[in-house]
Amino acid sequence: MAESLKHIAIIMDGNGRWAQKRLLPRSAGHKKGAENVKIIAKAANKLGVKYLTLYAFSTENWNRPKDEVDTLMSLLREYLHSDFQELHENNVRILFIGERYMLDDDIVKAMENLEKQTAQNTGLTLCFAISYGARQEMLQAVKNLACLLKKGDISESDVDIQTFSDMLYTKNIPDPDVLIRTGGEFRISNFLLWQLAYTELFFSQTQWPDFDEKELESIVTQFKSRERRYGKI
Repeated sequence: MAESLKHIAIIMDGNGRWAQKRLLPRSAGHKKGAENVKIIAKAANKLGVKYLTLYAFSTENWNRPKDEVDTLMSLLREYLHSDFQELHENNVRILFIGERYMLDDDIVKAMENLEKQTAQNTGLTLCFAISYGARQEMLQAVKNLACLLKKGDISESDVDIQTFSDMLYTKNIPDPDVLIRTGGEFRISNFLLWQLAYTELFFSQTQWPDFDEKELESIVTQFKSRERRYGKI
């Protein structure tokens, strides 16, 4: 029986190397990569995927050179006010996860407005991980649980896997069925560490700007041929 696929998560890696290979500035790769988001989102929607989570900017990415970070934030501002609106018009619900306090106020405000505008959309749920780190997410979840325990709002016996999951940014999103990392690297880079417990992993040699609908379809086909046992025989 073919495995049901609800949620795909993607680490969009390789923008800078895509640009360098073409003797272009890294900013050109980031721009091209941002343009590819719409293409893959539409492809995922066409394939019947309900959730698509994209790792756009990690907490560790703040350590990159200032000019590159500024370029990425400028691109984010641009797409929050243009391309994301197009996704809204195509019935896509948009969510953001991550450490928002690290972002500029105008970016946070635009993100909140998009979440409100698209909240009633019934198509693909497109989740962007921006200023996101899984260790930071889990640490905050532990702190929140400790606070509830200290106040007596919950007891130790109330704390289980579901309780912890409900403390995460992804509390209303099913765990990913598939994780794809583009760019030829073989690591998960502090992304959805809790949520990936039983996720099928796929590593593509293709740089993110060149990752297309055909390759996405190929991975979906491979996924449907896999048997997921969840520790059982």
